[in-house]
Amino acid sequence: MDSISFSSLSPYYHLIFTALAFIASSVVFLLSRKSKSKVVNLPPGPPGWPVVGNLFQVARSGKPFFQYVRDLLPKYGPIFTLRMGTRTMIIISSAELAYEALIEKGQVFSSRPRENPTRTIFSCDKFTVNAAVYGPVWRSLRRNMVQGMLSTSRLREFRDVRDVAMDKLVARLKSEAEANNGAVWVLSNARFAVFCILLSMCFGVEMDEKMIEKIDQMMKTVLITVDPRIDDFLPILSPFFPKQRKRVTEVRKEQIEGLVPLIEKRRAVLKNPGLEPNSVSFSYLDTLFDLKIEGRKSGPTTAEIVTLCSEFVNGGTDTTGTAIEWAIARMIENPDIQSRLYDEIRSTVGDRKVNERDAEKMVYLNAVVKELLRKHPPTYFSLTHAVIEPAKLAGYDIPTDTNVEFFLPGISDDPKLWTNPEKFNPDRFITGGEDADITGVKGVKMMPFGVGRRICPGLGMATTHVNLMIARMVQEFEWSAYPENSKVDFSEKLEFTVVMKNTLRAKVEPRV
Repeated sequence: MDSISFSSLSPYYHLIFTALAFIASSVVFLLSRKSKSKVVNLPPGPPGWPVVGNLFQVARSGKPFFQYVRDLLPKYGPIFTLRMGTRTMIIISSAELAYEALIEKGQVFSSRPRENPTRTIFSCDKFTVNAAVYGPVWRSLRRNMVQGMLSTSRLREFRDVRDVAMDKLVARLKSEAEANNGAVWVLSNARFAVFCILLSMCFGVEMDEKMIEKIDQMMKTVLITVDPRIDDFLPILSPFFPKQRKRVTEVRKEQIEGLVPLIEKRRAVLKNPGLEPNSVSFSYLDTLFDLKIEGRKSGPTTAEIVTLCSEFVNGGTDTTGTAIEWAIARMIENPDIQSRLYDEIRSTVGDRKVNERDAEKMVYLNAVVKELLRKHPPTYFSLTHAVIEPAKLAGYDIPTDTNVEFFLPGISDDPKLWTNPEKFNPDRFITGGEDADITGVKGVKMMPFGVGRRICPGLGMATTHVNLMIARMVQEFEWSAYPENSKVDFSEKLEFTVVMKNTLRAKVEPRV
């Protein structure tokens, strides 16, 4: 569920505001020289301008933020500093430092930095599992999500929901293929299937496809709206963004107005189950109606419930859909992987439909998924961390209110940790003698869901969905390149999650 990260800064902004920001920063710099503050020993990093720091170096580079960071690794090593306007970012890209910070010093590095104004609105002032600062509110929200919704026993209650969604996914793929000479769009179909599952788990009420698509579009609009703007890094420029600030208010209003009817519908069903006989017996929303928050006398407000529901649905949709797209791309690139998966499915279940209990037992499938998470984690950066008190890491100072960022490819592509890390090779986890504990408890070699106290609470749900979807899609179809004999382009870009730069269209051949 962890999927919030950086997007590249738009060149539109830096062309307009470079001169303005430079003038403003010069004034602020001259004024600030009069005040002396304690010197901190931050990790090294590229020199920047006064106040704006490296912000416009990143923007003018023409590179996505992740690529800019990747290019700095050879020069500055596994820990370095970027000053992005009023934000100071400390970038960490080594397994050893990640383990020291998030496991050995886990409590100290377990908080979150301040939000920008837009995210503050959509998170109800950090009232979410992912955004909350380390403390009683976070403990209450996380405990409720994990124990009340994401425990193994609770997840099992939604097996029928997942089976129905898989059948619908297969039907959609067949229909689309028949209408397009065998061609299907992978990401949109996978994403819609998991979105339907999460809506049912969250709200527990029936929705027709029109309603589902309406909510999906609204959720996408929210994600676009919270994408960072330049005034998030330089608040002095906020007066120049009145239209954007107005749009934030409008989208938040649309979000609340779109979800409150579903919330009230579920509340009515709980009081009178006969209103909707086909509703599920339990949902995440049910736990929010009775939620007790440490240090508060009242439960969540309606706006806070909207925020928590949005977090639950958004957190698991794009991450899972993206993983499926990368998985299909890898199987098209290497048909042997697809053949071995299909043979394992056949030997495990015969002619019946594969289910999640079958998937849990499949050694090769689980190796494929693990390699998928190593090579294609949902985001380039885990969710931003912050220290609860000034700390030390690798001999450097880590001040409070500093963004501590963990660059995941620096760990999962490290040749000191992995043999031929650039190669997609599921066998490394079977015959290659390599392994990794994705929870990080036994050591960090990959951390697609983060590690430590703030590890993604949806880890178990996400792996269940990915395993099941890959198994059903391979059981039902043989996947190949479209157009025929074309090469898969593994270029990547960031759209909330790390997606294929050119959305994958594949050819499917039903196996039966």
